[in-house]
Amino acid sequence: MTLPPPTEWPVDDPLPDESADLLHERATATPDATAIVDTDRERTWSYAEFDHRVDEWCAGLARHVDPKGRRIAVLLLTGIEFATAYFAIARRNGVVVPLNLRESDSVVERQAKQAAIDATVCTSETERMARSVTPTDAHVLSIGETDASDVTAFEPGDPSDPATTAGIDTDRLVLFTSGTTGDPKGVRLTRGNLLASAVGSAKRLGVETGDRWFVCLPMYHMGGLAPLVRSTLYGTTTVLQREFDARESARELAAARVTGVSLVPTMLRRLLDEEWVPPESLQFVLLGGAPARPALIERCEALDVPVYPTYGTTETASQITTATPTEAFANPDTVGRPLDGTSLTLLDDGVECAPGEVGEIVVEGPTVTPGYLDPDQTAAAFDDRGFHTGDVGYRDEAGRYFVVGRVDDQVVTGGENVQPASVARTLESLSSVESAAVVGVPDDEWGQRVATAVVPAHEGVTPARVRDAARDDLADFAVPKTVRLVDSLPRTASGTIDRETVGDLLSDDG
Repeated sequence: MTLPPPTEWPVDDPLPDESADLLHERATATPDATAIVDTDRERTWSYAEFDHRVDEWCAGLARHVDPKGRRIAVLLLTGIEFATAYFAIARRNGVVVPLNLRESDSVVERQAKQAAIDATVCTSETERMARSVTPTDAHVLSIGETDASDVTAFEPGDPSDPATTAGIDTDRLVLFTSGTTGDPKGVRLTRGNLLASAVGSAKRLGVETGDRWFVCLPMYHMGGLAPLVRSTLYGTTTVLQREFDARESARELAAARVTGVSLVPTMLRRLLDEEWVPPESLQFVLLGGAPARPALIERCEALDVPVYPTYGTTETASQITTATPTEAFANPDTVGRPLDGTSLTLLDDGVECAPGEVGEIVVEGPTVTPGYLDPDQTAAAFDDRGFHTGDVGYRDEAGRYFVVGRVDDQVVTGGENVQPASVARTLESLSSVESAAVVGVPDDEWGQRVATAVVPAHEGVTPARVRDAARDDLADFAVPKTVRLVDSLPRTASGTIDRETVGDLLSDDG
């Protein structure tokens, strides 16, 4: 695969069956272009420098474990170490298993066991967790010095082996879904999945030579890792910030002349609350990870924020659909149209839905995972029509898509079906409500009752006033019978609403 300069993107050529290392090819094509900007260290790396750094890490890994065909966990914060480890493991055709630093040790230990990891790469900051979760027969490699007898100090080595080749079906990643209920699933993502996602994103957003994509999301999630892969394919720059902070991130967005950034709605809202003004360089705010409130999209329109609401999953290597700012401002609920190469079907009891009809979203295309680590989970989610996301939505006559909830979230109360996400959006449109989470809880009379946890927008808000205000826009059976005011909504480690915890909280209320 001969990589073109960024100005030639998007491309229409199919992905090759086999190719050399992505970073090595990019470093050969544009060695002097800036690959990485580390804002915390105030350091930059050209593609040639970054490629050499990855070669040194490959040599360092080879002293302890041959990555080829093996699963290597990384317990690293967003930064140059994560970026280097990813490409070093991939260069020897190993499989990268990013582990979530914010999860509990017990959850991460189960994930490491499920992935059957052969080693864990960590730093002194994450060494304690690495020692706790790594199986006894696997290596723990800590970058730099260590005092622990069961940990090996990892040091770069002298490069020797040339870059390897890999087919498009070669596994590159195992990522665990955040999972708002139940145990997360281990998702296999191939080289072809990642490249197809990068090409599809380029065709929707466009790419220019001077693009600089700002990453402040955790790189152990697809939203934080995808920009690194994309930028390397395009030959553009990835700007890394260790973690999001509204004031510091706003400053870096301007100082680093950022053209694109991936954010979740909570991050964008915090930026706007800080009276952030988008720098002139900014062309894209890719907004995903959770549903965006229409009020947030309307704020973006008023402030000229170039927001691209997107719907994606770990199982599809990020984006499935993405709306342009023009589409979003005209239809604040939409997540846009599918990326090129991706097809969506909406099914209701196996029957394809017409425009306006609600059904489960089923995805087909080259970005879709070949399956989970667990074959039973794979069999449950895939059939000849594609990957059944478990998300529920509809499309309009123009082909724009709208996501309204989850199949397993539907509340059946007194024989009536209620979509919790639709109720939550209605509540969040009220001036008295900052945010809301809606679930169904057991009820002796109705089977289930609609219940909500609400973060009030100001003082003086009461449950009765929330219910009364919602009656104007909701059917009687959809008006929450239980309203509980809370200071904040419980969330998973990835920032999505923790519905299981919300359900437990609201089940205690009569």
